Amino acid sequence: MQNMFPILVIVVGLIGGIFGLAVLYFFFNFFSLWLQALLTKAGVSFWDMVGMYFRRVADRPHHYRMITLAKIMATQAGVPATTRELESHYLAGGNVPSVVRALIAADRAGIPLAFKQATAIDLAGRNILEAVQTSVLPRVIDCPDGTKGRFTADGVAKDGIQLRARARVTVRTNLERLVGGATEETVIARVGEGIVNTIGMSDSYKAVLEAPDKISKRVLERGLDSGTAFEILSIDIADVDVGENIGAKLQVDQAEADLRRARAEAEQERSRAIAREQEMKALTEENRAKLVEAESEIPKAIADAIDQGHLSVWDYYKLLNIQADTNMRSSFALPTPGSSVAKAVRESQ
Repeated sequence: MQNMFPILVIVVGLIGGIFGLAVLYFFFNFFSLWLQALLTKAGVSFWDMVGMYFRRVADRPHHYRMITLAKIMATQAGVPATTRELESHYLAGGNVPSVVRALIAADRAGIPLAFKQATAIDLAGRNILEAVQTSVLPRVIDCPDGTKGRFTADGVAKDGIQLRARARVTVRTNLERLVGGATEETVIARVGEGIVNTIGMSDSYKAVLEAPDKISKRVLERGLDSGTAFEILSIDIADVDVGENIGAKLQVDQAEADLRRARAEAEQERSRAIAREQEMKALTEENRAKLVEAESEIPKAIADAIDQGHLSVWDYYKLLNIQADTNMRSSFALPTPGSSVAKAVRESQ
């Protein structure tokens, strides 16, 4: 037993030494920060810091310093936020310094913003600090957005003249609608639609050029900021240019389309007429063939009549004489081959 005593003393001494080194390590690491929290009455104890260290806040143990400094900043500004809430928000993937700065900015500006609301906005992926700053200092948005490839909102008045307008929209963030509210792309699209609609309702482009503020007034009356994360303060028409005469261009295009349609219909009629002419020619040739066939039956019929005694030879010769006499009289009635009458007859045939 006496031989074991020195060993126990050595073991106890080693354990005490390790414990003392650990105490010195935590003392030198946390003392200055704990003293700062103590002097500012932030309510972060020494054991809170050690607990955050062992809980490994996020994946970096030294981030307990960031949470403690955020708590000190919130306490100094008079913003209610507990250490547990800050740590919980950080573990959820939130940006603790941004949330605390946003709460302080909102408190200084007199904007009601609760801690849970701020953390919800931050976890939703929105920049809460920028949103608060936009609520204090409104932002100006170009409509349309030139970075997307369009620089003007084009509309056509009732007289057919195109107008190209460009507006500047002053918006302020609505914190109550920031979570789930539409982004500024929706605001730009709605304002552009309102500009085009207002120009289209104008009787003349001159009326729009004389009073461009009518566009902004009508657009504001439509409440385009509903359902968005912003509140539209004003819409200012920066520029209005006269574009093309769309009405005249459409009329020209319509006339050309009508002309092409008329030509097509005329070509169809011509094709039908040609086809009908060919049909009539074919029918004429068919009738001529039938006539030749019928004439070829006449000698046979005469021969049958003579055989059957219905027609005598004398009657047949008498018929031939009459036919010859008729042909002779017809030849006397025809004009001479070189006369103008003969030419006219040939042309008519």
